[in-house]
Amino acid sequence: MRELFGVELATGSVDAIVQRAGAALAEPHARLAEQIRSAAVVNIDETGWRTAGERRTLWGALSAQTAVFRIAAGRHQYEVTALLGEEFAGIACSDRWRAYDYLDPEQRQLCWAHLLRDFTAHSEGLAAQKRFGEAGLALTARLFAAWDAYRHHGDRARLREQIAPLQAQLKTLLERATRKSTKTKYHRQFANNLLKRWPALWTFTLVDGVEPTNNHAERGLRGAVIYRKLSLGSQSEQGERTIERLLSASVTCRLQRRSLFAYLTDVLTANRGDPIPCSPDPTAAPERLPLPDGGRVCAPHTHGANFAELHPVTGIRLVSGYGPKPLVTETL
Repeated sequence: MRELFGVELATGSVDAIVQRAGAALAEPHARLAEQIRSAAVVNIDETGWRTAGERRTLWGALSAQTAVFRIAAGRHQYEVTALLGEEFAGIACSDRWRAYDYLDPEQRQLCWAHLLRDFTAHSEGLAAQKRFGEAGLALTARLFAAWDAYRHHGDRARLREQIAPLQAQLKTLLERATRKSTKTKYHRQFANNLLKRWPALWTFTLVDGVEPTNNHAERGLRGAVIYRKLSLGSQSEQGERTIERLLSASVTCRLQRRSLFAYLTDVLTANRGDPIPCSPDPTAAPERLPLPDGGRVCAPHTHGANFAELHPVTGIRLVSGYGPKPLVTETL
C-alpha cells in the first residue's frame, strides 16, 4: 500500500474506519427499515451466520430499490416481524419456512424454484411418489414457460389464461396425494402443505412487481454469504450492527445503481471525525494546519516524506512523495 499508493494503513486503522462507517450508517439503516415495512412487495430470506463462533441468523429483506439486513438469534417469527413490522400490508415473497406462516396466504408468494427442487426430490422416489414428482415437474416447467413469455409480452390477462389450466391440474394432483394410503406416505404432507397455502402459489399472476421465485432475496444474500465464509462472521454485537448497516448500504446502492463509494463519502463527510490520529513528530510538538478540502496537514515525521495529508472521509494518511493525493468527492 505504501509503495503503490503512498498509504500507511495499520490493522487498527482499518477497524477504526469500519466502526466509524457503521456508526454513521445507523440513521440511514433505520430509514431503510421503515421503507421496507411500507413497501408493496418484499422478498425475504435468511441464512446462517456466526458471531464469536456462536450460531446466528442473517435475515435479508429486499424491495425493488431497498435492502435491509439484520443479524438475529434465530429463524423465528419474531425476527420476521422485526423486519416487516407488526402491520405489514404488502406482499412477502419467501420460501415455505414456518416463520412466515403468520402472514395471510393471500399476502404471500411462495418460491416456485424451491417447489421445483421439492418435486425433483419426489421424482427420485418410487412408484406413486415418483409419478407425483414427475407430474409436478411437468407443471412447473409449463409455469416457468408462461412466466418467461409474460416477461416479453407483458399481457397479464394472457398470463392468467395460460396459468388457469395449470392451477386446475395441480390442485387435482395435490388432492389425490392427500388421500390416506400407503402409496402417498412420502408425499402426502408436502401436498397438504401446498393446499393449505394455495393462494400464495399464484399471487404473481395478480400483482405487479411479484415474481414466482424468491431469487431477488437470494441474490441479495449472496455477497453476505461469501463475506461470511471469508471472515467467519462477526466477533461482537457491535460487529453485527456494523455488518448489518454496511451490507444494507452496499446492496441498496447496487439496486439503485448508485456508487457505494460516493454514498459512503457523503455519509461520512456529514459525520466528519478523524478515526486515525496524526503521527506525532518525536522531536517537536505537532502543528495542525487546516486544508481547504477539509483534510489537514500533520507535523513532519521521520518516514522519508515532508508531510502526511489525511483523507477527510476515511482518515487514511497519504504520504507526500509516495503516491497520489486523495480523491475529493463533492457532496451530492
